[in-house]
Amino acid sequence: MDRGRGVYSPLFETKKGRGRLIYRLFSISLFTAISFIWLYRFNHIITTNYTQQEEDGGKLVWLGMLAAELWFGFYWFLTQAFRWNLVFRQPFKDRLSQRYEHMLPEVDIFVCTADPEIEPPMMVINTVLSVMAFDYPSEKLSVYLSDDGGSEITFYALLEAATFAKHWLPFCKRFKVEPRSPAAYFNGIKDTSIANELVAIKKLYNEMEKRIEDATKLKRVPQEARLKHKGIFSMGFIFI
Repeated sequence: MDRGRGVYSPLFETKKGRGRLIYRLFSISLFTAISFIWLYRFNHIITTNYTQQEEDGGKLVWLGMLAAELWFGFYWFLTQAFRWNLVFRQPFKDRLSQRYEHMLPEVDIFVCTADPEIEPPMMVINTVLSVMAFDYPSEKLSVYLSDDGGSEITFYALLEAATFAKHWLPFCKRFKVEPRSPAAYFNGIKDTSIANELVAIKKLYNEMEKRIEDATKLKRVPQEARLKHKGIFSMGFIFI
């Protein structure tokens, strides 16, 4: 928003497609050709003399071809509605937040899982971390993990993710990283301008991944984790 004038910046930019004149000339020539085909079909249905043998099948084939050409010609004509004046629109998502942030609704996101063997905890945790890192007001975003299987391993992975999120979420907001799933982001890194920060956050992720993978292979929560979260594991755990 331009605070001096009280005018909002546009939410999207419209650009005209290239080669529109050439395409229009091509469309006109194609429509002319289609019209001549239709005219030919109609004229010959009226003027052609058929023998009895030809009458049995030839005329039906001719009418079928005419019907097909009419249909495909009509369909082609309808598709020109959005090709005749081709434009491209580039949205500015950051401006949407600036203009309507105070009006955005509260959002609840549920991540569902059931079996840590079929749905590995690291995959589930990456999903949770990616939705937690949405570019959305944090006070209006709630993320829930629903585990129908009640797996202790999944719960432990969630505790590890909660600790890692304290570093991952600020990293995402600071550098506006995309995608915001840690696994997907680290597998496709191209930006080397934040090398120091990247090394640090990736080290934390690898350490978390190793702890979760070890617990998954052993099929039990490490003793040190139980001692660290003694109150939680002793009273059981609840998934919403």
